[in-house]
Amino acid sequence: MPHVIVKLYPGRSEQAKRQLTDAIVKDVVSIIQCDEKAISVAFEEVEPGDWAEKVYLPDIQNRKETLYKEPGYDPFA
Repeated sequence: MPHVIVKLYPGRSEQAKRQLTDAIVKDVVSIIQCDEKAISVAFEEVEPGDWAEKVYLPDIQNRKETLYKEPGYDPFA
């Protein structure tokens, strides 16, 4: 615990993903005070044309009670 899933458009370099992973792990360790070995991070690449149906609708619109930061866009508006 915890397992962090980052969903994003394809095209980020492996170096960028590693940098983001390191930053996430560092902040999780610092803020929730758990051991680094307890943290896992995954990346799920989603094509821009699939974002609304595969991410926005199920993970954002239909799960607002779990969001701590809402996006400033609505692909259905």
